[in-house]
Amino acid sequence: MSPAQGQPRADAAVAWARVVEPGGEQPFALIRRGDSALVEILQGEVRDVATIAEIPLEGAAVLALVPFRQIVERGFAVVDDAAPLRCLVAAERRTVPVAELLAELPEIPPPFEPHGFDISDAEYAEQVKAIIQEEIGRGEGANFVLHRSFTGRVEASPAHAVRAWLGRLLRAEQGAYWTYAVFSDGVALAGASPERHISIKSGVVTMNPISGTYRHPPKGPTEAGILSFLTDAKEVDELFMVVDEELKLMSAICPSGGRVIGPYLKPMSKVTHTEYLLEGLTDADPRDVLRRTMFAPTVTGAPMENACAVIARRENRPRGYYAGVMALFEPGPGGTWDLDAPIMIRTAYVEPDGAVAVPAGATIVRHSDPLSEVAETRTKAAGVLSALGALPAAAGSTSPSSPPASPTPADVATSPRVRATLAYRNERLAPFWLRPQAAGQAPLAGLDVTIIDAADNFSQMLAHQLRRLGANAQVVSWRRYAPGAEDLVIPGPGPGDPSGTEERVAKLRDVIVRRLERRAPFLAVCLSHQILARELGLELRQLTRPHQGEQLTDDVFGHPATLGYYNTFTAVAPLEERAGLEVARRRGTDEVIALRGERFASLQGHPESALSPDGLDLLARLIPSL
Repeated sequence: MSPAQGQPRADAAVAWARVVEPGGEQPFALIRRGDSALVEILQGEVRDVATIAEIPLEGAAVLALVPFRQIVERGFAVVDDAAPLRCLVAAERRTVPVAELLAELPEIPPPFEPHGFDISDAEYAEQVKAIIQEEIGRGEGANFVLHRSFTGRVEASPAHAVRAWLGRLLRAEQGAYWTYAVFSDGVALAGASPERHISIKSGVVTMNPISGTYRHPPKGPTEAGILSFLTDAKEVDELFMVVDEELKLMSAICPSGGRVIGPYLKPMSKVTHTEYLLEGLTDADPRDVLRRTMFAPTVTGAPMENACAVIARRENRPRGYYAGVMALFEPGPGGTWDLDAPIMIRTAYVEPDGAVAVPAGATIVRHSDPLSEVAETRTKAAGVLSALGALPAAAGSTSPSSPPASPTPADVATSPRVRATLAYRNERLAPFWLRPQAAGQAPLAGLDVTIIDAADNFSQMLAHQLRRLGANAQVVSWRRYAPGAEDLVIPGPGPGDPSGTEERVAKLRDVIVRRLERRAPFLAVCLSHQILARELGLELRQLTRPHQGEQLTDDVFGHPATLGYYNTFTAVAPLEERAGLEVARRRGTDEVIALRGERFASLQGHPESALSPDGLDLLARLIPSL
């Protein structure tokens, strides 16, 4: 039987074929990282473990398939499907050139019967509308990711199917962070993920927020199309919001914080994305780093804890491995371990009975167009569906030995005008997050600060900034906070209705009232600013157009300040002054953006956000006055 008919030759040049025995298949993983000329082959023992901490780092490399349900380890809501946290402990590990592997993989995929999306276009559009109106519109978060799955059935064994699909992806897809096929008992998948979740190499942590999607037209991308995409407000805001979310994670795991590098374009066969790189340093166990960063905000939304609750409620079905990670742990020098972990998106999953699912999601923000988000899920699934044979192969697809089409997506992405337009984005970002964050001036030296985390890891970014200003800052969950001997308390930002009665809002309200009564110093931010305003007798109003991920410039107590805003509600105040209370309003409106009184102050904007170029200076100026 020829390779085109699907039967690989059992020879030394394709070592993975030796594990195919009559009557069964042995577990394997085939991985191409980036545009490497080599495919890595892992074979060995499969172990299922209950927690990230139990991933067996005992000397051999380990590939862990981490399902989305594992986010329960962070205490977040999830629909549990009991998908195993599966580890392939590599007894054998070798490489083979891509060209040699492709000579052995079938060019024609096995017969695939498409069934269509499990949620119709109309139903998905209605879900998008509901998220905008009922979640973002009520302050539950800045953005949310809902998915749907293209389903079908394949007439082949799962092991053969994923190898065949891998061959098609290697020939047709481009720009992937990893391209892979994995098979073990009951779990089989193949995909081309564009996005690294996290990697650790000799203590250097890298994260890779990717967001914003330009859908290539039938004849391929154009410079005009890319330029329009780069200046689209929705696409720009979407990327900045996930940068903020991943900086929250980076600030929690890297004592020196995370530096933002980029932006870049990431062209693939059907779409082009925008991306940044974040870098920091850690000496923590890579398993703990992985646990504390589950999962990327690009597959959940923000703030993450509330986003997971919304996903569990709105999707009401499990995600399996979709939006989880594939984590390769590799031994390093001196008993250390490196980690490389792409997000499991743009991936096809096949069950033992031949049922196939290709999940795809869209990031829903305040100005999302429902029909555009429907189209985005279709486009994101298209590359994998082409590999399955459900759609035509991508235009300009090439094998490693054939010349590329001209112009390619990469050609368009690197044109001078495109590069210049992309670079302009950094003019909006805070210099603090664009440079190495060594401690500088220390106006807050010796100040003991407790930040109350109100279900939003912006608190970690606040703590990181305050430490750079010399303060001793700690973050405490709202559930565990008790008054102590700290010099300053910062009731932090979080999702929700500031007038609500839920336990978290009630706890923040209690902290603020007690600090006011004792005249004890505090700084309230975002949600806590709104709660303070209400306690001071100001009216709260729901904005008709939420400021979620929006950058605004206003005068804050005599100084212009450009800050990032993430609010759906606002305090409002009449023009007449109140004794003992200084009010800063948004120019030309009655919206209250800051308050100051005896031993307290508050900010509606987020000084810690990457969208706040004036945030650090504002903290350095405001806190010493309390």
